[in-house]
Amino acid sequence: MSEPASKPAPKPAPSKISGVLLDLSGVVFEGDAALDGAAASIGTLRARGLALRFITNTTSKPLRTLVEKLNGLGIPASPGDVVTPATAARALVRERGLSPLLVVHPDLLEDFGPPGPGPRDAVVLGDAGRAFSYEALNQAFRLVDGGADFIALARNRHFKDADGALSLDAGPFVAALEYASRRQAHLIGKPAASFYAAALADLAVPAEGAVMVGDDVESDVEGALAAGMAGILVRTGKYREGDEARIDPRPTATLADLREAADWILARA
Repeated sequence: MSEPASKPAPKPAPSKISGVLLDLSGVVFEGDAALDGAAASIGTLRARGLALRFITNTTSKPLRTLVEKLNGLGIPASPGDVVTPATAARALVRERGLSPLLVVHPDLLEDFGPPGPGPRDAVVLGDAGRAFSYEALNQAFRLVDGGADFIALARNRHFKDADGALSLDAGPFVAALEYASRRQAHLIGKPAASFYAAALADLAVPAEGAVMVGDDVESDVEGALAAGMAGILVRTGKYREGDEARIDPRPTATLADLREAADWILARA
């Protein structure tokens, strides 16, 4: 009888951590409430001098709202502390001189400003919520099929909704347009390596000295590991039993929550 296949080993923890990237929803807060101990844990990490940024794939809330929410939860934050796909996409659109069709949540429009003049030559797609109509998706398909740039703010499969159940995120809609147009989207948010690289450059911390803490084993943890960082999976938010076994290599650590993650990080800082 053959021996059972061994489980993939987690990536070794870095010997010295100097930078921390934290997901928001499901790690720092759920809905309108901070998770137990999150504010205190973030305060402790900062007090130890660790460089810290919040890096989120949230595409239904503008940067201003996220910053206001963190401060309202007792977690001091400025716009420069939060990295979002929308702000990165806006920079890319301006750099390329594009005039995009924005298939995004209405609240997110403020992060982009008015589109440039001329015909639409790009599609930017995020979690549009109720704005995901057949008409909107078909308009996006026709543009992408005609050669317009196709930019996806995220491709998460699902998120934990206000009622505690999982709901469709932007990923299934990105996949639908990719399937219909036979074109691959340019991914902006996690797990894109460029998204992590931009956050690390802002922290002035090398990948080997940084750790990502998230509740999504694919977008948060697998992406961080591929970018050369340590990746901690927490059993809060959208986490489901056995998630840690769905990627190879496994998370650097799988812990109960941000409090345990902060203790793990501080022991290696």
